[in-house]
Amino acid sequence: MGQNLFLFEPEALPLKEHLGITLKRMAQSKLFLGTSSWKYPDWLGSIYSAERYFSKGRFSKSRFERECLREYSEVFAVVSGDFAFYQFPSAAFWNDLFAQVEAPFQFAFKAPEEITAPAFPNHPRYSARAGRANATFLDPEIFERQFLEPLRKHLPMVGVIIFEFPAATGRMFSGQQFGHALARFLDRLPKDFRYAVEIRSRSLFCPEYLRLIREAGVAHVFNSWTEMIPLEQQLLEPDAFTADFTVARALTVPGRSYEESVTLFKPYSRVREPNAEVRNALRNLLVRSKQRGEPAYIFVNNRLEGFSPGTIAAVAEGID
Repeated sequence: MGQNLFLFEPEALPLKEHLGITLKRMAQSKLFLGTSSWKYPDWLGSIYSAERYFSKGRFSKSRFERECLREYSEVFAVVSGDFAFYQFPSAAFWNDLFAQVEAPFQFAFKAPEEITAPAFPNHPRYSARAGRANATFLDPEIFERQFLEPLRKHLPMVGVIIFEFPAATGRMFSGQQFGHALARFLDRLPKDFRYAVEIRSRSLFCPEYLRLIREAGVAHVFNSWTEMIPLEQQLLEPDAFTADFTVARALTVPGRSYEESVTLFKPYSRVREPNAEVRNALRNLLVRSKQRGEPAYIFVNNRLEGFSPGTIAAVAEGID
């Protein structure tokens, strides 16, 4: 990247311009289509303008990571804040994050794994907790006090909170056991937030789970993931539509690990492997929501095809 790029006129970004018009129009119909996270330098020259992040004549990675959400919001009307899975953000963190965008921009946030992991993975980053049971699993009081309360002042821009349960949950609980534990947790949460549940185990996708979250008014997250039933098959189950809004996350192709996907697709600068099945399933969800006049929150990860903005452009074609 040339050091003097900032001296020239801003580069034309046709994808950014076209996608921004399309997605903002879709958002007016409550169809929100965005990405998982946003700090990707690989999107420079397609979604992001490099010259906006120059400091002292050079591209500044730290400035990019600190400020690129604002440019992201010029294109997309929603983003998934996956970072929240790893922490309970402070009130100051939330204030800084929301100050970077303006309504009607929407966020989805993952609930912290302190709430959704029945046990901590056997990984060095968990230190002494690695491999041990999680004492705060599905603790509604801790979740409300440490996550919801600091977030509440920003509620109008919080589209949905997603509870992601790792595949290991399906090895520790039957679908019925999980459904009842989840129902007790959901019943004690404040009702002013919108919630959705993402399971990553085939065994948990059962009638009891779907019935119980439907009774709680919580959405099942239609998801494409390594160990999950293919997205298009989830759509064939009528009872999987458990709320008056829809949430979907297209993450990886079933049968392919996250690590394999990273190796295959990085750098995330172009679509490398179009997936017609997942694209069609996402379109079907958007069309259904549009016909019913219900909100839809659809998120695409780089690890699905290699370049989530390109996937989103293809999915959005003809929907708005």
